[in-house]
Amino acid sequence: MSALSEPEICRNILESLPTGVCVIDMQKKIVFWSDGAERITGHLRHEVIGQSCVRQPLLHCDQPGCEFCSEECPLARAIKTAHPAEATGFLHHKAGHEIPVNIRAVPIHNEHGSIIGAVETFENLQSGPSPDDREVTRQMPDFSDPVTGVASRAMMLSHLRDTLSRFINVHVPFAVLLFRVEGLAHFRASLGAEAASSLLRVVARTLENNVWMMDFVGRWSDDQFLVILGGCPEQALGRVRERVRRSLAGEGIEWWGERRSLPVSIGEAVVQPEDSVDMVLERAKKSLEAASACCPLPAQNSSAGS
Repeated sequence: MSALSEPEICRNILESLPTGVCVIDMQKKIVFWSDGAERITGHLRHEVIGQSCVRQPLLHCDQPGCEFCSEECPLARAIKTAHPAEATGFLHHKAGHEIPVNIRAVPIHNEHGSIIGAVETFENLQSGPSPDDREVTRQMPDFSDPVTGVASRAMMLSHLRDTLSRFINVHVPFAVLLFRVEGLAHFRASLGAEAASSLLRVVARTLENNVWMMDFVGRWSDDQFLVILGGCPEQALGRVRERVRRSLAGEGIEWWGERRSLPVSIGEAVVQPEDSVDMVLERAKKSLEAASACCPLPAQNSSAGS
């Protein structure tokens, strides 16, 4: 019998893979956690062995509406259907940010052919910036918006080209949301430039707080913001848009003893095969124009929202 067939040798091979490897039993408890899994997620094996991958945000993100936080996650599908399952999405890093990954799950059978668990592998698809890049961007005048501190238009175009390239090469889906602060010019003329800048900073902060760490938020024009949602499939876009809309609806500024805010219209586009950057942006622009046409005339004391 070959020495390579020895269980300990096989285990060492799994441990040495750069790919993350996780094994769960039928109760969805983690029974194996590789070195690659530790490196990708930051979670050490003694922290996760014996833990449920459902009750703890170890494997799958706990964002609202996440496709991996249900019985349709790749591991659950592999066990339920007895067939391999694959998906692209995000895992939670121990530090709190999300990591784009490609996930594959395969059912495990015993000698009688019964399913006794599943093994999942995940590969880090992150080719963009680290979670600290939002702060780095703020320190780079050419790449950040001087009023809000988020990425500039030029930086967002660069991010969009990179995100589209990742979609073409490894099929990571993404979507964009395009926001317009309605009536900003009149607001600025009535209350002054500083009031308008304060409101724009509130909108930028709200957008950053309501998307994932690996998403990109930028100032697109005087009254517009662009958000790139990496790994966001079409079926999840509506939930993300609604979450952001609700948050924006409650935001505003206090100015001379009065609460001031403006409505925000939202356009959207999901990347499609054969898309170019211009095609994605054009669909988002048309969607925004349609939303803006339905938006009520802004009132300075109204709540933001669309």
